[in-house]
Amino acid sequence: MPVTLQQVDQAAWEADAQIRLDLARIYADAPAERLPLPVDDFIRDHLASGHLFSCARFNDRLLGAVAVKPDQDAWWLSNLCVRRTTRRRGVGSRLLALVSESAHAEGRRLYADSTHLPVADQMLLARLGYRLTKDGDYFELDLSPRGGQQ
Repeated sequence: MPVTLQQVDQAAWEADAQIRLDLARIYADAPAERLPLPVDDFIRDHLASGHLFSCARFNDRLLGAVAVKPDQDAWWLSNLCVRRTTRRRGVGSRLLALVSESAHAEGRRLYADSTHLPVADQMLLARLGYRLTKDGDYFELDLSPRGGQQ
C-alpha cells in the first residue's frame, strides 16, 4: 500500500473540508478511552495549540494519524489511530516510519509519553526501535546514525 505522509496544521485543517472529514473519521474510530476529549474538541484544541497531526494518506484519503507536539528539538507523539477499516495492514507502522524519516530530516528526536500508552502501542513502538527510558516515563527513538535509523 503506497502510503504517504501529510502534515496537517491549523491552516491545512481550515482550508480542506476533506481533511476535516477524514481526521474526524480517524479519531471517531478510536476507542473512547484513547482520547482525552470528544473527537471534534480534541482535534480543534490540538491544532489551536499550534500542534499538528502527521497523517497517513492513501488515494487522496487520510487513513491514520498521530498527534504531534513539536518543541525545540523533538516531536512528542500521542494518540496514534488508524481507521478501523484499514487496521492490521501496516498503516500505523508505515505512518510512524514516515514520521521518523521526516523528524530525522529536520534534526528532531521523537518521543512518546508512556504514561497512558496502551500495551499494543508500546509493543509497536518497541518493534519500530523506540526504547523506554531508564525512568520509564517515555519512549525515545534514537535517529542518529549510530542509533540504527537512517
